[in-house]
Amino acid sequence: MSIGSNTVMRGAWQDRLAGGLIWALLGVTLVFLLLPLVVAVVMSLDSRPFLGQLPPPSLSLQWYAKVFTSDYIGPSFATSLVVALVAVALNATAGTAAAVAITSGRLPGSRLLAQLFLSPLVVPAVVIGFGLLLVLARLGITSGIGRLMLGHIVITLPYAIRACMASLVGQDRRLTEAAAILGANEWQAFRSVTLPLIRTGIITGAIFTLAISLDDVAVSMFLVDRQNITLPVALVTHMRAAFDLTIAAIAVMAMVFTAFVVLILDVTLGIDRVIGQGLYRSEKENS
Repeated sequence: MSIGSNTVMRGAWQDRLAGGLIWALLGVTLVFLLLPLVVAVVMSLDSRPFLGQLPPPSLSLQWYAKVFTSDYIGPSFATSLVVALVAVALNATAGTAAAVAITSGRLPGSRLLAQLFLSPLVVPAVVIGFGLLLVLARLGITSGIGRLMLGHIVITLPYAIRACMASLVGQDRRLTEAAAILGANEWQAFRSVTLPLIRTGIITGAIFTLAISLDDVAVSMFLVDRQNITLPVALVTHMRAAFDLTIAAIAVMAMVFTAFVVLILDVTLGIDRVIGQGLYRSEKENS
């Protein structure tokens, strides 16, 4: 064999080895992500009245029945859902307005303002929860549902702002200027040009807000009262008092619900249409 053929064979062998390593890494990552979900499904079907070794000797739906008959899961889930939806609605509006103002370049101290809005991302959640408890108590806000709404807005607003800012960075300002030249005022230009282009960022921020609000424990622990308890706090409290596999059943139900929502959106509207296809893809299709 010539030197050139040996080099080609060595390069092909290295490519196959690199490809094999990549596929192995992807497989390990997939197993690492899916194994906890599989374990949760199996545990939720355990017929034993206690947490035992896997696999369970027999299967049962007793933990799912306990979810629907529990006197604390339903009210706590309703509280979590109301708080999350309020946070989504307010953050979608306030986050978009703040992102547009910060990235417009016309607001004095916009960099400092952006750091202030994004500061909850770097502050420990326990510190935020304790600080909110003290501040709201000083203001006379004692209602648990009111404190939870304000607290969840504070901890999720940075995600809404950051997602909108990311969409605005890639926006071509000439489109807004063209709309103004054609006679549109600022609101009309924003509604007709800017808003469709940053729709992906707004929806992404709303999804982050919903997920983080429904999952929060550290901040909610300081803000709940006896009548208004979120589902994560209720589950943590229940696990400390009497641990059972109800939490596994709830986790599986949450996974099924999420998959169902995504499937419905994809079948009825299309995921691309819901979250937006992006400016550059639209330009490519139009060309």
